[in-house]
Amino acid sequence: MKKVAVARVTAPTLFVCHPELDSGSRENTNTRYIYTLVSYTVYIMTNADNNVLYIGVTNNLERRVWEHKNGEGGTFTKKYKCVKLVYYEDYYTAKAAIQREKKLKDWKRQWKEELIYKDNPEMKDLSLEWE
Repeated sequence: MKKVAVARVTAPTLFVCHPELDSGSRENTNTRYIYTLVSYTVYIMTNADNNVLYIGVTNNLERRVWEHKNGEGGTFTKKYKCVKLVYYEDYYTAKAAIQREKKLKDWKRQWKEELIYKDNPEMKDLSLEWE
């Protein structure tokens, strides 16, 4: 798993179906490589006072944060005005991201805050770096 918490990866990771064959060797000229662009993200949003935490998962973090900021993110985030992205992790598969989301939702609030503070001690809105 690749964890990215402060700097957003601008392009999804490339995966090679047969990385052992991608060494530049031309032994098998009939080999075709399939490159897949995938990225699933578990993220944590908060409100202006940092007293509400929302954990979600998405396949397009920038779009999803925009939705939260524009009142299209869902009932909870709309009600509690969770518009600051304070933490996120990227995963290769939806299954892994969903598992992590469920695990984080079971955590105590203190553990979640420690996770956030480790990479974002000032609880800054990380999405502002994208503009």
